[in-house]
Amino acid sequence: MIKIVTLTLLFTIGLSSTLSAQGPVSADAGKPQFMAGLQLGYNSGLGVVGSGTISSFARGFPLAARLGLWYTSVEPGQAWDARQIFINNATNGIPEEKGRNWEFKLDFLYPVGLLSSANTHLFGGVRHSSFTGNFKFVGGNEDFDVTSSQWGLGAGLEGYFGISRRFDLILSGGIDYYFSSTLQGHDTAYNPDNDNVNPREDFTYSDADRAIGQPKIKPLIMMGVAYHF
Repeated sequence: MIKIVTLTLLFTIGLSSTLSAQGPVSADAGKPQFMAGLQLGYNSGLGVVGSGTISSFARGFPLAARLGLWYTSVEPGQAWDARQIFINNATNGIPEEKGRNWEFKLDFLYPVGLLSSANTHLFGGVRHSSFTGNFKFVGGNEDFDVTSSQWGLGAGLEGYFGISRRFDLILSGGIDYYFSSTLQGHDTAYNPDNDNVNPREDFTYSDADRAIGQPKIKPLIMMGVAYHF
């Protein structure tokens, strides 16, 4: 299924140069316009995003507003270090790990004319991330989550290539930055100011931050489609 979607999107790139690009800003100024988008790609892991955009909601206001919900499968961190820092020094069991990241992103988009065949926009805004890393030691009687909740900022550039009157192909690139936040696991919490709760041995926030794959600097490259209502 993923291969079919990818081939379909790549095929539309060849068609897009002969079709008009709409983008999130409609020519019908002063009348609110709505657009829904779905994108796949890399955002420090394989991810998918669904978004909704509104433009021309205030006469003369040049920006569109977009709210996106992102899901990314991420590398959770280093299992043995996480066990030491949040649980104990036991060395039994075979480690299994998985990580996920949910993000809400609010962006404002500004049109810029960079490509003759596309409607290009700069975007930037605020982010909120909910990270979960799961570490399971098979045969070691340990299965625990490490979580964090972070705020961040991001910016980038995207192009809209017209497929039809209602559909656009979207290509996006950018970068997000997340601020340090509390890391919690089992009955232990490490805070950026090192006012920690039940820390193990002499471990600090820096130790926990190095061991756990919570978001920091996240490059993104995405491809998808947008539908104009």
